[in-house]
Amino acid sequence: MLILKNKSLTFISLALIVFGIVACSPQNILKTNTSPKKVSEPNQSPEVQKTIVLADISDNPQKKIRTIQPLADYLAANSDQFDLGKVKIARDMDTMIAWLKSGEVDLYIDSPYPAMLAMNGANAKPILRRWKKGNAEYYSVIFTMKDNNINSLSDLKGKIIAFEDPFSTTGYMLPLAKLIESGLNPIEKSVYSTQVSKEYVGYVFSYEDENSLEWLLSGKVEAAATDNQSFEKLSAEIKNKSLILAKTDKLARNLVMVREDMLVDQIEEISSILLAMDKTNKGKAVLKKFNKTTKFDKIPNDNSLNKIQDLYQKYQNK
Repeated sequence: MLILKNKSLTFISLALIVFGIVACSPQNILKTNTSPKKVSEPNQSPEVQKTIVLADISDNPQKKIRTIQPLADYLAANSDQFDLGKVKIARDMDTMIAWLKSGEVDLYIDSPYPAMLAMNGANAKPILRRWKKGNAEYYSVIFTMKDNNINSLSDLKGKIIAFEDPFSTTGYMLPLAKLIESGLNPIEKSVYSTQVSKEYVGYVFSYEDENSLEWLLSGKVEAAATDNQSFEKLSAEIKNKSLILAKTDKLARNLVMVREDMLVDQIEEISSILLAMDKTNKGKAVLKKFNKTTKFDKIPNDNSLNKIQDLYQKYQNK
């Protein structure tokens, strides 16, 4: 996932050390459906097992594997075209794009911004929308504390706002675009203690919503950005002391992406399996394990993807 560098605001990925961790259902992590569906007759060569590979990006691979492996197993168990389900965990977006381009990864599910990067970097195709924790859509909330004497976005000039991380849709891309659309000049700062000129709005990455809130409450930053669901979960006391400066447009909560050269019949089968999961008890149980997924549905024809693409194209070269 990419970073906007200071005033240029270029969406270029962090120069991280690229590595991937392959989770091929190891016994010491999680039991996997490893029994092939087709058994060859005696004296015949065994059939080559076809594997569907799901991937995600994380610096905590074992946790991600535990979350995603049940979904990979479910897809394989209900497929006529795949025999095994595997999980690969990438450390960064560059690795994910490389895996999608090389065919090492079949399926990648993430929020709109990284999904857009996969579309542009690897020609990945969006096929479905994922409802996460009961929500099909979400948006960004930019807020401050009432005692900061900040009443509008323009009052953030010369001050610092906390964003979540350089790859977040609601914790970075959407609020950054909102600042720019409001005529402000966001500029990245390495630490929140840095002085900011009155012509800019400084921003720093906290890498966790909890950090952003703590920095705001302690006065280390003057504002913070988060998603609407996280904001609603704040205590009544904190919400009563806070002031919402802006809300962004809504976007799909998550998108299901497939690699560019996946066969049409494979895409149709995967889509059919995912769309039906919330109709059975077994499917619902797997969805719950997959970070409290409610269901998958078709991407609505509401220009959501166009809005994401417009934001990406508009600001990647600034």
